[in-house]
Amino acid sequence: MELILLQKVKNLGNLGDKVNVKPGYGRNYLVPQGKATAATAANIAEFEQRRAEYEARANQQLAGAEARKAQFEDLSVTIKANASPEGKLFGSVGPRDIADAFTNAGAALDKSEVVMSDGPIRHIGEFEVQLHLHADIDTRVKVVVVSED
Repeated sequence: MELILLQKVKNLGNLGDKVNVKPGYGRNYLVPQGKATAATAANIAEFEQRRAEYEARANQQLAGAEARKAQFEDLSVTIKANASPEGKLFGSVGPRDIADAFTNAGAALDKSEVVMSDGPIRHIGEFEVQLHLHADIDTRVKVVVVSED
């Protein structure tokens, strides 16, 4: 399936690139999310007419992500969780808990922006968690998990 990218997609291409992807990826993810459109002659012509608009929107999103990254630079959150005396959590702390904690601290964060490559947190302590704010912008934040007691 041949598509034109309407914004930068990590590991795929930049704005305006013509890419070949598997039909399911294009039909179920890229097109519905507004990240790409079919590479027909009419769509190519329309894209070229609106290229400046797409580039301005991409630059605006990048600037917004840079501002959000600066907001998270020195920010850390403390999450209270029910834990055993040895420090093992009854349950776990996942992306939703971390996103809610940062949102309550005044920095809006969506759970899909929290990347936990090692899986959920299952012990008390300090942890570094990666945030994926934009295709080009990643940052790390500190999350402290303490016992409720």
